[in-house]
Amino acid sequence: MHVPKDRETKMNKQLIALETALGQSTIEQIKEPFMLERGVELYLKRDDLLHPIISGNKWRKLKYILDHALSCGTHTLISMGGAYSNHLHALAYTGKILGIKTVGMIRGEQPQNLNATLKDLQQWGMQLHFVSRSEYRQLREYKQFDSLPKLKKGEYWLPEGGAVELALQGVAELLDEIDMDYDCLCVPCGTATTLAGLICAAPQNKQVLGFSALKGAGFLIDDINCLIKYSSCHNNEWFVHLDYHFGGFAKQNSELLQFIKQFEEKHLIPLEPIYTGKMLYGIYDLIQQGYFKAGQKIIALHTGGLQGNRGAFNA
Repeated sequence: MHVPKDRETKMNKQLIALETALGQSTIEQIKEPFMLERGVELYLKRDDLLHPIISGNKWRKLKYILDHALSCGTHTLISMGGAYSNHLHALAYTGKILGIKTVGMIRGEQPQNLNATLKDLQQWGMQLHFVSRSEYRQLREYKQFDSLPKLKKGEYWLPEGGAVELALQGVAELLDEIDMDYDCLCVPCGTATTLAGLICAAPQNKQVLGFSALKGAGFLIDDINCLIKYSSCHNNEWFVHLDYHFGGFAKQNSELLQFIKQFEEKHLIPLEPIYTGKMLYGIYDLIQQGYFKAGQKIIALHTGGLQGNRGAFNA
């Protein structure tokens, strides 16, 4: 990935080297007969191509957080996530590359046998601490890097999914890579941090749509408003679709899995059923319903996280 000159003089040199080694996120058109009939064009921004591990929105969210952490003299990054967390997976790997210790607070009881994701975390040096679901919910209350109780000097707290304002800055750079006209940006949502970053960065005349991977995720509206509250954000053309969760986070059914299978066979693009698969299913459905106007161009973000396939199909 090309790094602009102005960033080369400001960012940590280790992060510059890491970013320079990343792959290119291309934009590919997704063609289907019903899209032609509706007069709608769909494009997929392939952030999954950035890196096999720090893929998709993971790098974009972590970039400026890590830059801040390193500038603070951080020696240990502490964060939280589920047993198949893409966020922790990327954080553990990046910590190893940067020579920073990492600690993961994992939701739920420690399994007798670690899954593939947890084994990766351990292999990359992350200390795993399993916490009850009630303790995990309590951890969500700590939003700032220094807010976790009993933090020691040199330790840096990173909330679930990297959901802090610094993450928005990295996500916003995604728009600099789009060199075509479009009407709508679409992104899958977990914590909705990526969506918040796009809302802040998108021009006023562009619509930004989120597709929640969680059931009962109306709370995301408040979370987004909190994230963008202090940003110079003037885009009010955003909305979160809440009906394409397929039963909840990491849940799926035969209809979703069949959609993913057919999509991959036709377009030769790998998906996962936690985030991007659900979003694309939702976009296809909305196009067929006539939600988008004829002549509109949609760009959907492939947020990577393909490592989650190792457990998602058994969830």
